[in-house]
Amino acid sequence: MARIGFGAEGLGWKGHGTLKRTAAIEDTGNAPLPGSVFAPRQVRLLKIAVIVMGVLLVGGFAFVLAAIVYQASHLKQAGVEQGTSPDPAPAPGFDLPVGADATLAAMSLDGDRLALHITSAAGPEIVVIDLASGKVVARVRLKSH
Repeated sequence: MARIGFGAEGLGWKGHGTLKRTAAIEDTGNAPLPGSVFAPRQVRLLKIAVIVMGVLLVGGFAFVLAAIVYQASHLKQAGVEQGTSPDPAPAPGFDLPVGADATLAAMSLDGDRLALHITSAAGPEIVVIDLASGKVVARVRLKSH
């Protein structure tokens, strides 16, 4: 609380018309704490800000964790509701006619398509099979120049 005195020790006029300030202002609430540049009010505001930010961080982490648990629990329920079994049925088998001397050099899977690189005496070829239907989608013979 500031005390400003008026009268002989307060604000008065000098003989030439200028204002003279001799008020004694006492405000110990804004004095910096010993060993610090912050006043007690500033320290209190900083403490409040740190506490609020900490609560927001903890709340944010709790929200993210709850969202992950929620999504994971609904994923399991959605699989059961759609009638999918945990153990999928084995894929149907199918035959691929190739020459007697043919060997499988490489294979690559992309979605439900399987590409087989087959080498034989007739030359190398790539066979693309649709795994859903078991049918050969394409046969590509590779020729050298």
